[in-house]
Amino acid sequence: MEEINNEETKKTVLIVDDEKRIIDILMYNMTREPFNIIEAYDGEMAIEMAFKYKPDIILLDVMLPKIDGLTVCKRIKSVLNIPIIMISAKGEEVDKIVGLEIGADDYITKPFSVREVVARIKANLRKAEISNAYKNGIDIPIEETNHEKTNTEREDHIITIGEIYINIDKFEVKVRNKPIELTLREFEVLKYLASQPGQVVTRETLLEKVWGYEYYGDIRTVDVTIRRIREKIEIDTSSPKLLITKRGIGYYLSSKEK
Repeated sequence: MEEINNEETKKTVLIVDDEKRIIDILMYNMTREPFNIIEAYDGEMAIEMAFKYKPDIILLDVMLPKIDGLTVCKRIKSVLNIPIIMISAKGEEVDKIVGLEIGADDYITKPFSVREVVARIKANLRKAEISNAYKNGIDIPIEETNHEKTNTEREDHIITIGEIYINIDKFEVKVRNKPIELTLREFEVLKYLASQPGQVVTRETLLEKVWGYEYYGDIRTVDVTIRRIREKIEIDTSSPKLLITKRGIGYYLSSKEK
């Protein structure tokens, strides 16, 4: 295992996979990136390393000896707020959805390219930095939108659409005047849809704009996140009035007053 470099500019990445060849390939190809790499080869070791070193992000394989990756994810997330990218063999759809349900931040399927892995790591690290900045009251640049106001008000980075109120600077969402607790990813999805009320946004566009990387086929990632948001903002999830599905295309926020 590499000795951890304490340079402030470097982020620590914990790679967990029982195939040493995969870890070696990732480490070799990521040497030019600003990362400190540590590795683990089974579930028990992964939990031990996560709690000991508190890495900035974890690449976690689903199929692991001793303790499976899904259980590892759940245990780590119950204690540490660390972004976790799950890795599974292509086609393991059930594992993908379960992983997202228990708190995984992202998903990659094998075989993958190192370029894709690095893109996912950087995107999730950036999201984590934004989240921490919001929580600590640190000012960060906010992306401006060119959409017309219509039924949406944008003053001091506040968006209101019918019963939905979003304060971008404070990372705050209210629905029917009730505060709603969203994860960073859920907040970003809602904010992106709110920037263009009534306009249908495809799943592919949400993956690119919110997750921060090109579309690689993880459509269900968006569907799971949308479902989570609905459970928090809708009165009846079986008949949503705020976050609407355009069958076969994507999603949009209704701009109608309720």
